[in-house]
Amino acid sequence: MPEPLAFAHIGDLHLTTGEAENARDFAAIVAQLNAVEGLDFVFLPGDNADNGRPEQYALVRAGLDSLHLPAHVITGDHDMEGGSLDAFQAGLGGPPLPYAVDVRGVRCLFLDMCGTGTGGPDFRLGPEQVAWLASELETAGARDCALFMHSYPSDLKGEGEASQVADLIHRGPVRLVEMGHTHYNELANDGRTVYAAARSTGQIEEGPVGYAVAALDGGVVSWRFKELARPWPFVLITAPADRRLAIDAGHAVGERFTLRALVLGPAERVEFRLDDGPWQAMAREDGARCHAAEVTWPAGARAVAVRARGRGAEDTDTIEPATEADGLPISRGIGSDADALGTWPARGLLGTQLGPNRNGRQW
Repeated sequence: MPEPLAFAHIGDLHLTTGEAENARDFAAIVAQLNAVEGLDFVFLPGDNADNGRPEQYALVRAGLDSLHLPAHVITGDHDMEGGSLDAFQAGLGGPPLPYAVDVRGVRCLFLDMCGTGTGGPDFRLGPEQVAWLASELETAGARDCALFMHSYPSDLKGEGEASQVADLIHRGPVRLVEMGHTHYNELANDGRTVYAAARSTGQIEEGPVGYAVAALDGGVVSWRFKELARPWPFVLITAPADRRLAIDAGHAVGERFTLRALVLGPAERVEFRLDDGPWQAMAREDGARCHAAEVTWPAGARAVAVRARGRGAEDTDTIEPATEADGLPISRGIGSDADALGTWPARGLLGTQLGPNRNGRQW
């Protein structure tokens, strides 16, 4: 079975000066990610420079230059604060948006929600970019796609764009949409696509600083926030799907299934258990990035946990697999946070929605 796509999502940086706390946090996150293997790339979701100034982009560039992983950086409204994206493009380089790359069989699509607008949260894609997205999704066919954009499709202001883009995503092969902007962690599931927003690194209103780790494993989406202060190892169960993130009838488990977990950082022992049962060893084949085990799922079982121990520290991830196809989420509002899952502390979802979209300050 192909290895899952796995990446780190560092939320909106809002960098100002090198002496600011968020600049130090960014450097610490980069150093932490450089210390482990198992990720394909790092994603920055926009609002990289708080005022869109060249000296602020120089700070972003310095961090990216020290990163050992590939990085994909898109635009946010703060990147347009100077009235254009000239400083963004000059300071960070990279391919012009939009663009697409294939990573572990997943088509990853990166969008610019800001360059067509007038600045601020005037989010627009423009006709050419909408047509590009439609063409990419049609060409992808049945291949899984992941979409990377600054905010929810419902925030698009172009005429008809919000509904058009949401419909393209909902009818197409997009399994995951990764976003910034909210400044809080949030997961939404409309029954076909999971939307994931990671909290800001720079303008923090809820919880400690950190970053998200996400995976797409044979159509199964997994996502979990890692606090910067927590030591390695870090565990993310990539298959099967948790019932709250299941998006396909095939994600419901049967009597037997393959359990897979991505373990980042040193781990001397990796094991799993069902509910409160005994811990059982998991193995990793040579060259594989995930630990795996064949699991017999007894009637009435509720949860499966994976634990990793190494260098005096340990971490555990727990999911509740979907057991019935008719219990999967159903959309209440395609392309928006109407489908948000709410509080889920084990995933870093605090449910306070402190940020620009809802209850926070108007950054």
